[in-house]
Amino acid sequence: MSLTTVTGSKGMVTAPHYLAAEAGLAVLQDGGNAVEATVAVAACLAVVYPHMTGIGGDGFWVIHEPDGAVHGIHGCGGAAGSATLELYDGLDAVPFRGPLAANTVAGTISGWKAALESAGGFLPLSRLLRDAIAHAEAGVAVTAGHAAIAAAKGPELRVQPGAYAQTFEPEGRPLHEGDVLRQQVLAQSLRRLCEEGLGSFYTGALAADIAADLALLGSPVSGDDLAAHSATRPGPLTTRLRDCQLWNSAPPTQGFASLLILALFDRLAAEEHDGFDHVHGLVEATKQAFLIRDVHVGDPAYHDFDWQGLLSDSAALDELAARIDPAKALPWPQPPQWGDTCWFGAADNEGRVVSAIQSTYFEFGSGLVLPKTGITWQNRGSSFRLAERGWNALKPGRKPFHTLNPALARFDDGRVMAYGTMGGEGQPQTQAALFSRYARFGADLQAAINAPRWLLGRTWGEQSTTLKLEDGFDPALYQALVAAGHDVERVGPLTATMGHAGAIVRHADGRLEGATDPRSDGGVGAW
Repeated sequence: MSLTTVTGSKGMVTAPHYLAAEAGLAVLQDGGNAVEATVAVAACLAVVYPHMTGIGGDGFWVIHEPDGAVHGIHGCGGAAGSATLELYDGLDAVPFRGPLAANTVAGTISGWKAALESAGGFLPLSRLLRDAIAHAEAGVAVTAGHAAIAAAKGPELRVQPGAYAQTFEPEGRPLHEGDVLRQQVLAQSLRRLCEEGLGSFYTGALAADIAADLALLGSPVSGDDLAAHSATRPGPLTTRLRDCQLWNSAPPTQGFASLLILALFDRLAAEEHDGFDHVHGLVEATKQAFLIRDVHVGDPAYHDFDWQGLLSDSAALDELAARIDPAKALPWPQPPQWGDTCWFGAADNEGRVVSAIQSTYFEFGSGLVLPKTGITWQNRGSSFRLAERGWNALKPGRKPFHTLNPALARFDDGRVMAYGTMGGEGQPQTQAALFSRYARFGADLQAAINAPRWLLGRTWGEQSTTLKLEDGFDPALYQALVAAGHDVERVGPLTATMGHAGAIVRHADGRLEGATDPRSDGGVGAW
């Protein structure tokens, strides 16, 4: 699929499903601001992209206000009060699927609530969720990507307790591309949020039904856990490059790693995009960032590492960059992180720019679809280690390490850029590829996303930790990377395993540019 950069002036939305982009654009056209449009996108994605995201997951926001202020929102739930090591006695790890995988509170809705409270908008929630409700009731055509994942993961999902098979296999088989997916129960839950308020997800009548379903299915998450949850507003981490300021979400996300990769690469020599110095430099910067991330990034309540201090210390960054050999690869691998996600962004004509991301972690999360509410519950807590102490060790109330991280940049010439992607371990790498192509080498925004990408580490369900590259690079690049010691694996044409990226740039004069990923079912809505 050939895509070109979309332009606009009054407002713009980008999302990995075109119906979600249309929903957000319609909110802007009805007088909503970028935050309100982003909520509409988030709700719509929960319906039309249920294999990637949903209201039973977590979400993170970085928002650039018209006055230049940048702030963050974490809709991130902690482990249930009863999610103790004793609960998992006899197991080597938290299961990836099933009731014991559904061990953290879903924070997405609390993130919507916090964002709307700070947005100063005026549209009612019923308007923001209108399209999501309509698509859930009338049905939406299943995409090729959804159908492929449903077929591949069906055997491990349909056996889980709850309404997965009833919802996603209504004819006794995985839905095929073009089949219509209807989610009447989820539509009713979205209507209840409009009527009862977003807080009802945690303390109201809807919360009571959610808690009852979770208990029935065997999840440790209780009504008390839901009631104790609220979104938080930690300031985003930030770092300075030669001509711009970058922001990304604070821990427990890997936003630190995304920023560190670009800060290190800013100190390396590279003459052209997608040449050896570019790709090798970013891969090696990724390794340095992941070595620190995998020791020091997690729930801030359990870490005392000064993430912002490092990102602000030019001498320390210089020292880390000096560890990168411009000609040789550092031996790898390290343990990778998984995850499936939806990034989306919006900009309005007041100067507000939003970078947001939400996820249920694995495809269809834990596999638990709650019968009374139609909500697919995340398995983010399956990443916890069953250990007394150390990195990401399971503790009641502890927030798990998150691959999710929404990125934002402000250039010295006044441009503001929101960008991001799905893809777990690949998120920081794809962010680095598209941002450096656009910002450092001057590539067209859409071309920066269209171009072939790479991923160091394991992809969805795969065990190999090679440096995976799509087709389309100069043939000499593959040979040069092998000669430098990289364990190169060619994965063929553009593939969704490299993430579903998107970006919006707001220029100082109000012009807007937007791009979405040909690897997704996405679209850019421009006004």
